[in-house]
Amino acid sequence: MKKRFTLFMLLVAMGLSAQEATEDEKLSVGLSINHDAFFGLNPMMTFGYALSETDALTAYGIQWGAGTGSAWGQWTEFGIGYNKTVGDFDINPQIGFTFGSLLSSGAAQEGIVGDGIVPNLTVNFDSDKFEGQFYFGYYAALSDNTELNTETPEATNNYVHYWANVGYKVASFFSFGAHFEELYLSGGEVNGGGDLDRADGYVWLGPYLQFQKGNAGLRLSFGSNLADEDDRFAPNGFYKLAFFITL
Repeated sequence: MKKRFTLFMLLVAMGLSAQEATEDEKLSVGLSINHDAFFGLNPMMTFGYALSETDALTAYGIQWGAGTGSAWGQWTEFGIGYNKTVGDFDINPQIGFTFGSLLSSGAAQEGIVGDGIVPNLTVNFDSDKFEGQFYFGYYAALSDNTELNTETPEATNNYVHYWANVGYKVASFFSFGAHFEELYLSGGEVNGGGDLDRADGYVWLGPYLQFQKGNAGLRLSFGSNLADEDDRFAPNGFYKLAFFITL
């Protein structure tokens, strides 16, 4: 009887272990430590849970507060979405939320929960010889945390941020390509009446170089800021560095 019980417990343990292994195979985690000329340091983590070979639930988080976002109420972003794989494309619409003060008051007041909402779309392309990515995000104020100030009017802020890049894989460890990116203030509501006008942040264009071993690598992108120097609110040129790893 004791031997049978021991054998039963061993089979149960083996079954649980196999189930855990299966669950682990469905999970994917990516970490990207990003640094650029406007936002500064902004590390990002992504999470995926495979529902099938072509479908997955996704989540992400960005710590904008590690860079310039520290002045925006330690700006933080978190979102969830759904990824669909179609051939060499991964199509991932997500809905994000921000915590801080940039969208709800133009960084004039304290950081709050429910600062903004971020519908966004990421499309990745990966084949034997080519790679690419398209991102579009609309950052809209979810709360109005402004106060009436006649000397310096406070307003909510809405932004559009998007980029596109495409590259060629020279070898398994090296690829290069071109990167285009734009950020602009699309508007906002002024406390006391009226709306904000559109204002350009930056228009970046330039090449990138990427070195990779397996699921880890680094990418340097650099170039010019094409936005009008007299009007843009991002004065720096274009340079961006990313360290990334997928588990």
